[in-house]
Amino acid sequence: MKKIIFIFTTIFFSLSVNAVETPKLDSNHSWGFSGPFGTYNKSSLQRGLQVYREVCSSCHSLKYIAFRNLTALGYNEEEIKAFSSEYTVVDGPNDDGEMFDRAGRPSDYFVSPYLNDNEARAANGGAYPPDLSLITKARQGGADYLYSLLKGYKEPPKDIKVNDGLYYNKNYYGNLIAMPQPLYEDSVTYEDGTEASIENMAADVTEFLAWAAEPEMEVRKRTGIATVSFLLIMVILSYLAKQQIWSGIKKDKKSSV
Repeated sequence: MKKIIFIFTTIFFSLSVNAVETPKLDSNHSWGFSGPFGTYNKSSLQRGLQVYREVCSSCHSLKYIAFRNLTALGYNEEEIKAFSSEYTVVDGPNDDGEMFDRAGRPSDYFVSPYLNDNEARAANGGAYPPDLSLITKARQGGADYLYSLLKGYKEPPKDIKVNDGLYYNKNYYGNLIAMPQPLYEDSVTYEDGTEASIENMAADVTEFLAWAAEPEMEVRKRTGIATVSFLLIMVILSYLAKQQIWSGIKKDKKSSV
């Protein structure tokens, strides 16, 4: 009996926690990469990369993405070489056993804005800015959660006290977040002339980070569709072959009777 009570108590507590921590998602945005036939929008990915570089990269790393991976966004080899050379990478040791700085190469990964975790926390009031490489996979709600979070910064209601170092976000767990609002109208100037509204920037950087978390998604979906199509054709052919084979046997049985 005690075991049963313990199990029900655990289930109830888990459901209560999930209910409290369920994020408020913006369900009005339609992602082109959703569904079995979904694909990434390369223009949106390029704009999202621009938002990450000009806004997010000052605090958040992207350590699992190499510069050469950006070919998937539509950049050619020369553009990626020029892009990576804008970064300074710590390399070494050299023949003297010392580390040294050099210009980035396409094979290098995005450079973290901080030397270590302690420096990151010290620069952000004790809050550690997470790496964004897998952020859409690591948070409940995925892309919808991140998009909603970036749009959720508002003036707090009068009955809510916001302590120093915290900010009000209507779509965040508990509504108080340590990250200041990152996006404002015209925070960037899009190279393709797209309006840099908060909604557009939030959507573009979310799509870019969705790609960063799953750059092989389009290949995986194409492979899955091809595999399912092949199996479906084989099932149909097998059924027709079975009908052809057994039709003769059935005729023989009838004639023998």
